[in-house]
Amino acid sequence: MEIDETTPLFVISVAAELSGMHPQTLRQYDRMGLVSPTRTQGKSRRYTVQDVAKLREIQRLSTEGVSLEGIRRVLELVNENTELKQRVRDLERELANQVMSQPGNRVFAAGDQGVIRLNPGQRPERSGSVVLWRKR
Repeated sequence: MEIDETTPLFVISVAAELSGMHPQTLRQYDRMGLVSPTRTQGKSRRYTVQDVAKLREIQRLSTEGVSLEGIRRVLELVNENTELKQRVRDLERELANQVMSQPGNRVFAAGDQGVIRLNPGQRPERSGSVVLWRKR
């Protein structure tokens, strides 16, 4: 079995100790949906390293005076941001794969007006432009 930061390892008492909170607080956060640990077949909670890190972040924000609703919104935005970054990486990878699979079809030049597409054989207007040529 491989163990990483998403492996449910910690019972509630250990997670509470690692995060500096009371177990009842962790139960409340579970009910609110701030941190949702996995459950065993016997319905006991198991927390991951990521869960403990999230609990610590909740503790930090709470100490700074952020309300629980504010904390919920912050965590929601962090999750959304993470998902969007992953989507951008996926789209960049897909675009790079498409460009590399069709060599010679696209020629670009970068100049004062930014990056422009050139047709094969077309020269950029300014002699100071940087041109990317793909060998056919």
